[in-house]
Amino acid sequence: MSEGLKQLAQAAGLSIEWVDADGSDQKVSDEVLRKVLAALGLDADSEDQIERSLKKLEESVGQAQLPPLMTVDLGVPLDLGDYFTPDTSYSLSLEDQPQPVTGTLDAQARLAGIDTPGYHQLDLGGQQITVAVAPKACPSVEDVAGPGAWGLTVQLYGLRRPGDGGLGDTEALEDFARNAAAHGASAIGISPVHAMFPGYPNQYSPYSPSSRLFFNILHSAPGSILGERRLRQAIEACGLADELQRLEALELVDWPAVTDTRLRLLRALFDDFRTGDDPLQQDFESFRAAGGEALENHCRFEALHAVLLDDEGLPQGWANWPEDYRDPTSPAVQRFAEENADEISFHAFAQWLMARGLERAQVAAKSAGMGIGLIADLAVGADSGGSQAWSRQAELLASLSVGAPPDILNRKGQSWGISAFSPWGLKQNGFRAFIEMLRANLAHAGGMRIDHVMGLMRLWVTPEGVGPDQGAYLNYPFDDMLRLLTLEAWRHKAVILGEDLGTVPEGLSEKLAARGILGMRVLLFERDDQARFVPPRDWPDDALATTATHDIPPIAGWWHAKDIDWRIRVGQVDESKRKGQMEERERERHGLIRALREDAGSHESGDMQEQDVVDGAASFLGHTPAPLVLLPIEDALGLVDQPNMPGTIDSHPNWRRRYAGDSATLLDAQTPARRLGRLAEARRQSIRSRQ
Repeated sequence: MSEGLKQLAQAAGLSIEWVDADGSDQKVSDEVLRKVLAALGLDADSEDQIERSLKKLEESVGQAQLPPLMTVDLGVPLDLGDYFTPDTSYSLSLEDQPQPVTGTLDAQARLAGIDTPGYHQLDLGGQQITVAVAPKACPSVEDVAGPGAWGLTVQLYGLRRPGDGGLGDTEALEDFARNAAAHGASAIGISPVHAMFPGYPNQYSPYSPSSRLFFNILHSAPGSILGERRLRQAIEACGLADELQRLEALELVDWPAVTDTRLRLLRALFDDFRTGDDPLQQDFESFRAAGGEALENHCRFEALHAVLLDDEGLPQGWANWPEDYRDPTSPAVQRFAEENADEISFHAFAQWLMARGLERAQVAAKSAGMGIGLIADLAVGADSGGSQAWSRQAELLASLSVGAPPDILNRKGQSWGISAFSPWGLKQNGFRAFIEMLRANLAHAGGMRIDHVMGLMRLWVTPEGVGPDQGAYLNYPFDDMLRLLTLEAWRHKAVILGEDLGTVPEGLSEKLAARGILGMRVLLFERDDQARFVPPRDWPDDALATTATHDIPPIAGWWHAKDIDWRIRVGQVDESKRKGQMEERERERHGLIRALREDAGSHESGDMQEQDVVDGAASFLGHTPAPLVLLPIEDALGLVDQPNMPGTIDSHPNWRRRYAGDSATLLDAQTPARRLGRLAEARRQSIRSRQ
């Protein structure tokens, strides 16, 4: 590798060397490095190109320019020596104090430590910047919910209630929150509710959204906001009663049909809402005003996406639109917005209904006694052709796909087909896109789970047309992003959880723990090569504990090797491997039995029944020192099928399974009630054992 290529890669934030999940040293090849750099707009096929790209990068990053926002920890001096000389005069306006404080930088050109968290305005010689001062740590689970907290995770689309029309919605979530709280739960972790693509009804993975700033309008429950009478009238006017009943009876979500019916209903409700003298009009207008430019851009995108079709008459990503519409600030987009004002208002109306529904669900959870309430799920990226990538082009990388290198979860690596933030784009724009995203996802929740939290430090990125093993790690301003995350969590009084499974970079876990961000430990992964499971007492006290994730089978499914059957069925594993994998699973089953019996103080021998294993797993988790235990609803109910199978699209019913039973009473049946009772008792025992 030439020195110039190495210099360019490092300047662009790429890691040339890294350590994989097996602890082996890896190095990115020159060929892959050049492909990734080209996707970043930095040609590197020759030394001349490398030199020009280095100059281009230096100019775009603007390293000598004062950034619009800088972060610092509470009480720690801010080093401004790269931009100002000692004794430079300043004026500091604290966020909650109208009277500015004046002074001069010290002999090292540092601003004295600020003892108030917040976004403060600093004026230095006529140059203004925002200083984001972060508290030492995010709110802890114990501070918010007390010791021994536990909760459930649920796929929102899977919840049922009478009249839901075939998809879980915010009203079903309200009912489930009350039901869970009655059994002692402190939290409900829900699947992502990010905005999707109404024009792409077959793209429904909640982790491939159009925007992480707004919501999936299909999950709204209009009747809970506008009233059931108006909803019934709209259903009758649209002639949808029979279709809604059909969809409601299905075992799997029919996303295209649900999309069609929901949009028709929402449009009918909007037509009635905008033509009448509705007392909720003022609340809607206030919501729209508060949403500002970001909401307006999203609604414009939705309207444009529906009409700027390809040659086959289908919606397409914004990069394929006529050039005049690719820039959200262009005169063409402005004219379109003026000419289609009602259509844009409709999309704002749909967002309003969803936001108010989530707000109601969180209020219901807290009012029922939950310390935390809803825990939102933040996807690692957004679709490169979607709303967020269109409206925040300077801050996202649309030409690279985020994924994961080959690791213990997937030996072929993963490419998720989503775009990520641009590290230098974030800095240039004062981390605007990152901050607004955090606020949007914490607005109606008491906590937030960050999918693939390693993305705050680095992301595995691959150019188009290559496999997921042909990528490189792109590094991010980790400390800045951690401070901003901590500050927003503090402002929202929210707990933060980080999904840190896979290839975890050195130092990440320690930094997360120092900030009070919980990692994640999964029962089925907490074992060694000899199938010896880690006993509860040895689990960490800085990570949440759970039995499974949405990408692996629940305990009952694992027990019966349903995941092995599925992998063979979809072609991920050859049939010839079945015998070996089943023998390995049998060894793992015996290992889990030993761990569960040791935890229960039992001296029995022999096999265990499935329900006893799942019961025992709930107690096992409860005995760990984890500040928070989250039991998947699939394990509370004893289900066998996993919500998602990575690496599949149509061959497995991903993100479609619905739960059997009304969400208002789902946990009251004998099995889940017993299981949750055992978990609650184990949490109490865990508290007593540590006192």
